[in-house]
Amino acid sequence: MRVESSNIATTEPGTRRANAASAKIRSRARRVHAGEQGQSLIEFLAASTILLLIVTGVTSFGITLHNFLILTNAVNSGAQQLSFSRGETTDPCATAYSAISAAAPTLASGVTLSFVINGTSFSGNSCTSGAADMSQGAAAQVTATYPCTLSIYAVTYSSCSLKAQLTETIQ
Repeated sequence: MRVESSNIATTEPGTRRANAASAKIRSRARRVHAGEQGQSLIEFLAASTILLLIVTGVTSFGITLHNFLILTNAVNSGAQQLSFSRGETTDPCATAYSAISAAAPTLASGVTLSFVINGTSFSGNSCTSGAADMSQGAAAQVTATYPCTLSIYAVTYSSCSLKAQLTETIQ
């Protein structure tokens, strides 16, 4: 409550105490916040470290999944080429290997191949005796494996092997 006499405003004693208490609370709040200046930085560092680990792990898993999809597509191309190469080549496995290498140029150096033509197994990139087994209606199977590693910040958590297999009917 203000009492005005001429142009001088005076405040009642109760209001002065309230203002003093309010000022005291504000100064205490400033002191508390002044001690917490680095707290938000510490919280950000803790949260961002965990977030970066998660993002890096997801990225590593995504790269592995991408390699698996490329390998599967390449095996599909190789199996189709193998199934159509009856009577056209003396080395059907080399023809399939060429198709796989063309479909997956980034994986070509580490891919291990095995072929099953009409029940006869071949490993490697060549099977000159496989041309004799290429009879129409028989099965031609291509299996490819590719090594992978899941690592986050140069720490390897597991090594794995991607495997893709496809069976086609020889035309």
